[in-house]
Amino acid sequence: MNLRRISLVLSGIILTGAWYYRSSLTALFDPAHSRQAFSTTSAPSATGGSHPVEVAPEGKRVLAVDNAGIYTGTLPPSVPISKESSDSRKVVEMLSPEEATKKLRRNEESYLVNRGRGVFRYDVVQIPSNDPIEDDHAEKIIEIPEAVASEDGSANSDWMFWGVFDGHSGWTTSAKLRQVLIAFVARELHTTYKAAIADPAKAAPDQAKIDDAIKKGFLKLDNEIVNESVDKVFKNPSKLVAAETLAPALSGSCALLAFFDSRSKLLKVAVTGDSRAVLGRMGKNGKWTALALSEDQTGSNKAEETRMRAEHPGEEHVIRNGRVLGGLEPTRAFGDAFYKWSQETQNKIKSQFFGRSPSALLKTPPYVTAEPVVTTTRIEPENGDFVIMATDGLWEMLTNEEVVGLVGKWIEEQKASAAKDGKGWFGGWFKGKKPEVLPVEGEEKEDAGGQRAPLRVKQWGVKTDDPRFVCEDKNVATHIVRNALGGKNTDMLCALLTLPSPYSRRYRYGYFSL
Repeated sequence: MNLRRISLVLSGIILTGAWYYRSSLTALFDPAHSRQAFSTTSAPSATGGSHPVEVAPEGKRVLAVDNAGIYTGTLPPSVPISKESSDSRKVVEMLSPEEATKKLRRNEESYLVNRGRGVFRYDVVQIPSNDPIEDDHAEKIIEIPEAVASEDGSANSDWMFWGVFDGHSGWTTSAKLRQVLIAFVARELHTTYKAAIADPAKAAPDQAKIDDAIKKGFLKLDNEIVNESVDKVFKNPSKLVAAETLAPALSGSCALLAFFDSRSKLLKVAVTGDSRAVLGRMGKNGKWTALALSEDQTGSNKAEETRMRAEHPGEEHVIRNGRVLGGLEPTRAFGDAFYKWSQETQNKIKSQFFGRSPSALLKTPPYVTAEPVVTTTRIEPENGDFVIMATDGLWEMLTNEEVVGLVGKWIEEQKASAAKDGKGWFGGWFKGKKPEVLPVEGEEKEDAGGQRAPLRVKQWGVKTDDPRFVCEDKNVATHIVRNALGGKNTDMLCALLTLPSPYSRRYRYGYFSL
């Protein structure tokens, strides 16, 4: 997550408008191979398709990558592929479209809920860019008995939770959130609802108290990660114990948690960091609309910058270049103790165990908080409402409206397929309408509220009306990510999925869609 920009650099030129290939890749390989032994492919446009230039009729598609850029071309079958070129570029054979699809679907999951309480199903997919993977997720359904506050006298209801955890600087914080965050929040909610029962004048807690309970669960867990862990290691001064206990504090993670109460039909979305939740809702005209349920919390968000400067008056560099103290982009996160511990604590940990020197800009920590911003939305299951939750990697490639439109189109194809052959799945191209036409209204513009325009629009110059979308997947989360990575442009899709770690992080930031 530290390398946020997805800039495709080729021979010193930042790519815009299309996916370009280098005109010559001969130098990437052993100079003993003649120029005729290697051929390249010209740029496939953003609308898909490519125009071959001296491409061998049979050959191996290869991809080379270094710190400056990525390159692709074709080698004759007789030419071996070395793992590293003479100038230290990493060289790998490109995935075929079939292999790319297999990789896309490797971590997909689909769950049929259908308990008659507002949620029919949910789909999950994860496309890692790091090894080991730093992102994680958690889902849980808790059946609540009548002993807990009831608005309508029904015997029980469901509390449904979905969490997306975007880790950085390691995997341990996001793993900790997967293990216990829902439990921490559910415990606080239970206490709040039980207190409401004790008051005969109330049928349920006030919404503000429910929000406070969620925030309390977040903050209690982060305090355990960041502060209570320090107390433990000083009581048992062992480097081995310290390494295990402090690991979730030294790395960090954003958190996006959705809580749905099936009785009230209210959806609470709590965000700490820059993952995003978006609601899709059908309008009276038969088109979907996109409604952001969270706001990206980064140093580029004017509201977050204002809050930070108010909390740390006189500190010019509290936000520098859109980052906290010039380093961390999210302004809210779990862990990230180097932005929370005092200078004294950091020096003590470094001297007794390990660690790094405190930032020279560190004056009045903590700078980063795990306290979430909570929004409330009444869900209309009868109108087909759906919610997309994803890490920032997805929103760097697609707008809110595009993602909602892709889900809406996927739903249309499922219905059409079911009507045709009795099966609820569809595999193939969009049909019946032009591929670029998505059943969604409006287009959200970038503003100061933290909803940044996708880098695809800013840096790649891909036009929003290009016919680039496909529908080939049974899992709707995989369907979204496929289109984020190229859609109809299979060359782009295969190239991005071929990139090995750690280079993949530079061009294909980790995706998580729920």
